[in-house]
Amino acid sequence: MTMKQGHSQSSVPPKVLINLRVSPSDRDLIDNAAARRGKNRSEFMLDAARSAAEDALPDRVLFRLDPDQFAAFAALLDEPPKPNERLKALLATPAPWDE
Repeated sequence: MTMKQGHSQSSVPPKVLINLRVSPSDRDLIDNAAARRGKNRSEFMLDAARSAAEDALPDRVLFRLDPDQFAAFAALLDEPPKPNERLKALLATPAPWDE
């Protein structure tokens, strides 16, 4: 396989460009906040957008547990649910695809 001049072969996916139109006051606000964090505008905006995206996707939750906490958490998950009326009613309800 040959490589073209100026291009390197790597497993890193290419980056894509995202353009935004903002008011000068919003740009200045973003630049000021980025500078206070020691980042450039792109780094700051990407971090903020990534954080907002992760907050919008509640099924992607990261749990950080030490080994003892993880063992306790796993034990709770492994326990069968305690019988209760709501659970009995749920289990007695036919699935929509069974109707």
